[in-house]
Amino acid sequence: MSRTAMADIGSSPLPLLFRRRSSGEIRNLATVSSSILPAFGTVVDDGYSHLKKYVIVPYDQRYRWWQTFLVVLVLYSAWASVFELAFNKTARGPLLIVDLVVDMFFAIDIVLTFFVAYLDKSTYLLVDDHKKIALRYVTRVWFFMDITSTLPYQFIFRIFIGAWHDGEVFSFLNLLRLWRLWRVSEFFKRLEKDTRFSYFWTRLLKLLGVIVFAVHSAGCFYYWLARHHKTPANTWIGSAIEDFKHRSVWLCYTYSIYWSIVTLTTVGYGDLHAVNTGEKIFNMIYMLFNIGLTAYTIGNMTNLVVHAAVRTFAMRDALNELLRYASKNRLPEGLREQMMAHMQLKFKTAELQQEEVLQDLPKAIRSSIAQHLFRRTVEKSYLFNGVSEDLVSQLVSDMKAEYFPPKVEIILQNEIPTDFYILVSGAMDLLTYKNGTEQFLSKLGAADMAGEIGVIFNIPQPFTVRTKRLSQVVRISHHHFKQMIQPQSEDGKIIIANFMKYLQGLKEDVLQEIPFLTELLADQTQKPTEQNEEQQNRETLDSQDANPEGRTGTSSLPGESTIRVIIHGHHPSQGTSSDRLGKLVYLPDSLQDLFNLAEKKFGKRGSTILMADGSKVEELNVLRENDHLFVV
Repeated sequence: MSRTAMADIGSSPLPLLFRRRSSGEIRNLATVSSSILPAFGTVVDDGYSHLKKYVIVPYDQRYRWWQTFLVVLVLYSAWASVFELAFNKTARGPLLIVDLVVDMFFAIDIVLTFFVAYLDKSTYLLVDDHKKIALRYVTRVWFFMDITSTLPYQFIFRIFIGAWHDGEVFSFLNLLRLWRLWRVSEFFKRLEKDTRFSYFWTRLLKLLGVIVFAVHSAGCFYYWLARHHKTPANTWIGSAIEDFKHRSVWLCYTYSIYWSIVTLTTVGYGDLHAVNTGEKIFNMIYMLFNIGLTAYTIGNMTNLVVHAAVRTFAMRDALNELLRYASKNRLPEGLREQMMAHMQLKFKTAELQQEEVLQDLPKAIRSSIAQHLFRRTVEKSYLFNGVSEDLVSQLVSDMKAEYFPPKVEIILQNEIPTDFYILVSGAMDLLTYKNGTEQFLSKLGAADMAGEIGVIFNIPQPFTVRTKRLSQVVRISHHHFKQMIQPQSEDGKIIIANFMKYLQGLKEDVLQEIPFLTELLADQTQKPTEQNEEQQNRETLDSQDANPEGRTGTSSLPGESTIRVIIHGHHPSQGTSSDRLGKLVYLPDSLQDLFNLAEKKFGKRGSTILMADGSKVEELNVLRENDHLFVV
């Protein structure tokens, strides 16, 4: 990519999402931050992706690979430019051919840049006009620097003059190739934003590259000073190697790198040291530079290490706070262990839950994640067996996933029913306490539910639920559950039927913990018998052509009335906690039948039926499912 295109796009605060049609779909969303996004209000249709002929989109996959290949060539250029300055004999040897090939590739890139579209920062649209692309590139400093850093000056001089130049001017001109290092910087910026690569190792590789280049450059410049000193023996390397100018290039390069590393690390063995004034000045400058380089390296490494351990520090601080709180309030040892286990599990499972990340996602994506993770578990639970797909989708979207460590109570007996749980994985025990003694009732496994009895009956939780091992659950709020069920009358009937069937299958010792359940289930058992008797009476009356108004049945047929109500034998403003539970019954055909049913349930005759708000009921057809009726 051209320097101009990279500069504009790199400085743009907006992520870029546009892709040319020829480059195909976005295969990896990890690199989506490097695509083009139009400004708000800009209309972009499918025709926008058709750029002019012979125009290269800067984010085309093939062009990206070309840029990556050039980064490799830049690394060679950066090493060779300084190396050939210090050891000028190599500039006319085998490295000359390699330099010419590398310069050829960069010359090709200059030509390609005249065909690379750029981003207009005023409209945030790609400009594909050839004249504008060329004018913009030529009138900026990057074109001049690309040309000057690509020309093979020594080779051009050899063509026109017919001999090699022995001076240092061409070696210094070759240092212009260091201009290409901006490509390496842009390459690492792109890698740091690409989630396919580890940020830690990317930054570490970048820091290592900076240190190696600094060591290489300092060693070569230091050797260049020794090679140009008027007295070779009065130099740092001349005092160690006699006639070093005629020795092997790689031997001298090894001494140079050795000195540079020893100086950079501030070891200073003293075997290679500055001898003349020029070398001492260079040593002082280099050591001052090393102070900044060391500070830069240590600062970056510290940030990387702290970033990796920040969650550990947060966990340790939270655990210490818990311990201080438990000690200050003299909490029992068992409760301390539960607090510590829960806090440790919270940090261990944070990467799996990632509530902070999910909160930033759109609701549709969060719902899709929940559907993928928990829909099958909800469908397996007995309470929602047979309900509509819409209700299951609503329930799953509103669920919250949680982890609980072993031996932790997630529901306490007699607490307010605010939520109920579906066990995704793990195991739990259903417990009760009698006279201070803990009694085991049953075991819960995957897809079993806990807390739903208290939520549906709106009574204090009748049991304690404790985890046996590490358990994952999904939690449903009582309030949200009620809101979702109210408009779904058919699903509500299915849920009540599933619930009653589940209660009928409970063990006797479990039923004894909820006294009114025995009477409720007995009523449900007697109901089919009463309905059969009523059906027989109805058929007898019909065969005798009886007057319908004279019907005296005490219960309605299922086909005529399936409305269920909760009746109470006291005034709405009175009653004990046990009276508030009421009796769940089918709504009879008439007020008189309702009075008779209430007398049978409560042992006293009433004369008035009131609603919860005190209003008087005069007609039964105005009542709805699960209404509370008070017979006084």
